[in-house]
Amino acid sequence: MIIKNAEVQEKVLDEKTTRKILSNGGSLMMVEVTFQKGGIGEIHSHTDHEQISYIVKGSFEVTVGNHKQILSAGDSFYAGKNTDHGVVALEDHSVILDVFTPIREDFLS
Repeated sequence: MIIKNAEVQEKVLDEKTTRKILSNGGSLMMVEVTFQKGGIGEIHSHTDHEQISYIVKGSFEVTVGNHKQILSAGDSFYAGKNTDHGVVALEDHSVILDVFTPIREDFLS
């Protein structure tokens, strides 16, 4: 499977956040989320999913469990099952690449 980012339809989540499902197959899914400054990925956890996130562009205040830190392009974090995590964008056009296992079926509906 080959996916071209420019051909993927963006889903508007709110006035500061959009999401593109870049690829999924087997038990993996890769998602690009773009935030404007002040955009929030609310603190949440996943019962059935593991997540690795890579900061592609910009910067975020990231919370994982009891840890809070500023991450910028090139940094990453891991949120295992049942681990609280969330982000706040500190700059416009900040981008996170999320990888999930298993696939987030809720994103496909």
